[in-house]
Amino acid sequence: MSTGAIIGIVIAVVVVLIIAIIVGTYNGLVRTNERVDEAWSDITVQLKYRADLIPNVVETVKGYAKHEKETFEMVTAARSAAMGAKTVKAAAEAEGEMQAALSKIFAIAEAYPELKANENFVKLQNQLQDVEDKIQAARRFYNSGCKELNAKIKTFPTNIINNMFGHFKKRDYFEVSEAEKAKIDNAPEVKF
Repeated sequence: MSTGAIIGIVIAVVVVLIIAIIVGTYNGLVRTNERVDEAWSDITVQLKYRADLIPNVVETVKGYAKHEKETFEMVTAARSAAMGAKTVKAAAEAEGEMQAALSKIFAIAEAYPELKANENFVKLQNQLQDVEDKIQAARRFYNSGCKELNAKIKTFPTNIINNMFGHFKKRDYFEVSEAEKAKIDNAPEVKF
């Protein structure tokens, strides 16, 4: 075999390897991006389910606490904001409002022992707790996917391939609001 043929084979192998690396890296970005989209979809499904439960909770509580109109309006406004959120940031902000509104509803329930004993209310409360747990799990999965995608977009050689062929953008994390972070940072200290 001549030297020219060997050089040709080596060049062909290098070109094939470079193409394989580019294709593999790009496909990795696509898969990661799809995982993040799937995770976001999981969050929106759980948020929708919770939003569907809230009118039932409000109606049940209204039957016992008719004079709590301001709280019911707050819950309705928080539900509307959550349903209308179009971005991760807007959803996270609406999530904080929703948590505050639900806390007020359950604080009202504490003042009405007959409401706390109502089977329908207890069932709705358990369903909401289950949904909250699922939302938290979905948020963790989504944020994990964001971390992986954002890291891939920034690291070599993926960043070069994304700049050449891709359209993948950094994703925002679904984080608690600044007000919620302040509450966490200023949590009371428990001493025994």
